[in-house]
Amino acid sequence: MTIYLASLILATAISGTLANTRLGDQGKVVKSILIEGFEWFGELGIFCLRVFRAALSPPYEIRELVRQCDAIGAKSLPLVALAGAAIGVVLSLQTHDALVRFGAKSLLAPVIVFTIIKESGPVITGMVVAGRVGAGIGAELGSMRVTEQIDAMEASAVDPYKFLVGTRVLACVLMLPLLTLAADFSGLMMGWLANTLADPISFRLFFENGFKNLRFSDFIPPTLKTAVFGLIIGVVACFQGMRTKGGTEGVGRSATSAVVLSSLFVILADVLLVRLILMLWS
Repeated sequence: MTIYLASLILATAISGTLANTRLGDQGKVVKSILIEGFEWFGELGIFCLRVFRAALSPPYEIRELVRQCDAIGAKSLPLVALAGAAIGVVLSLQTHDALVRFGAKSLLAPVIVFTIIKESGPVITGMVVAGRVGAGIGAELGSMRVTEQIDAMEASAVDPYKFLVGTRVLACVLMLPLLTLAADFSGLMMGWLANTLADPISFRLFFENGFKNLRFSDFIPPTLKTAVFGLIIGVVACFQGMRTKGGTEGVGRSATSAVVLSSLFVILADVLLVRLILMLWS
């Protein structure tokens, strides 16, 4: 469904462009869009190879990696926890009303636990981090590019793909699963609290009913798939920042495109990963 929606949006954008052009120029517009798309993916592939090669070769930038883990993980924790808590409250209130109508109120705790752990927690974490971290990395690297700081690093024999890109990508991969655990915890706690205010239930009974049928395989794959989200966010944001052109306007475009593209790819990756998880662990 998400892939169809993305295709529809792309087709709408293309059709809007074609409507403003003459009939004879439509082929040129489509050709230009396709060529630009293939060029972007080709440059992204080359960029990933350079980053992978630079990140594996010593010396390793451990201090910069720790700093980026703090900037991406610790400073995103309050926002992720707040988003997870909001999801837990809304899910508890909406689900409670629906289950009461069908006489299945006893299933409220399992529904909240399974929904948050298997899908809502990982996705909301990926989207929040894509918005905050993606924009920050895109703007930061874009500013360094247009002010020629990256060129100065290369002239000083410092590999920017190792020091700037590799550390940020790896920090995103490492921090996303941990942030997902925080979002899950906040969502479950606030879900229980919202349910208690509407229909009092003890903390122990709520979590015993919720986790009674939860298996270890229901918890690990959804949490670890956020590492893929982190890889996507880090690579796309760094790529958009490193290819910034056009001064301050280019920095703004890089930050915006980093958020939009990383969010879109996270949604598409979630569709594919959910299908893969169901094939391997169901």
